[in-house]
Parts: sequence; structure tokens; C-alpha cells
Amino acid sequence: MLLIPCPWCGQRPENEFRYGGQAGIVRPADPAAVSDADWGAYLYLRDNPKGRHVERWRHVHGCGRFFNCVRDTVTDRIAATHKPGEAAP
Repeated sequence: MLLIPCPWCGQRPENEFRYGGQAGIVRPADPAAVSDADWGAYLYLRDNPKGRHVERWRHVHGCGRFFNCVRDTVTDRIAATHKPGEAAP
């Protein structure tokens, strides 16, 4: 079982968490001014790297907070976790 270190609660088993997608996706400031193609890209296009990736997770069965996780998608090893708004280590 994968152990995920929540920045607030410490290490917990993976079944307490839910994947929230790629971290760092910023909503357009004025959605009405964005073209359909750009809006579609914002909604649906995400990176799918082989290797290190910064993701967003939520500790659903714990503190309920979102946090960012640096995880290797090949080995499934977690390099670090950090609170939203903090720089990735």
C-alpha cells in the first residue's frame, strides 16, 4: 500500500486520499473573453508525463484539505508533498 504524507496529518494510507488532477492549473481571469479552443484546453488538456509530476490530492478521510504532491508516475514514489501556494521542493 502506498503511504502518502499529508502536510497537515502526516503519513496515511492511500485509501484516505483522492486524486485531484494536475497541480498549478489556473482558471482564466475572464472566462467570457477566452476562445472556445482555449477554454476546452483549460478544461481538458493536462500533462501526462512519464516521470516526475506535480499533482493535486485531497485528504478526504482526514483533514479534508487539498495539497500538492510531487510523484514519479513510473515508480509511484512520492518525492515530496507541500501545501497549496508553496513552491514545489
